[in-house]
Amino acid sequence: MNTYLLIKWIHILSSVLMVGTGLGSAFYMFFANRSGSQAAQTVVCKLVVRADWWFTTPTAIIQPLSGFWMAHLAGWPLDAPWLMSAIGLYVLAGLCWLPVVWLQLRMAALSQQAHDRQQSLPALYWTYARRWEWLGYPAFIAMLAVFYLMVNKPTLWL
Repeated sequence: MNTYLLIKWIHILSSVLMVGTGLGSAFYMFFANRSGSQAAQTVVCKLVVRADWWFTTPTAIIQPLSGFWMAHLAGWPLDAPWLMSAIGLYVLAGLCWLPVVWLQLRMAALSQQAHDRQQSLPALYWTYARRWEWLGYPAFIAMLAVFYLMVNKPTLWL
């Protein structure tokens, strides 16, 4: 296997892990928050934070490194419209994800605290949950568009 194909394999695998973990985390957090079970919310919040540290963070670092390396090996100019668009959308997703990480940490702490004290979740938890959810939509759509651009490499403008 040549270097390009190895880097491409790493790039694809890390993108699947990153987006898959994000989608899975969003699925479970979304439904745990609607379950009416504070215990479920506490457990899911803790696991979503763990998934971000174990999977999303490393792959979010691997993605641009492997992407730029592949572009270099393939001879693609970084100002190719599809590549500039993909990079811009990746940055957009990252700008959504960074506050999401903070919100997840706060939600996990608030839910654990409420669980330990046998209290209801505070209103602040629900404020954070709404923000968390609304930041996830543009990030996920941006990553779907990045997948499209990576696979098709369309001519967007001349």
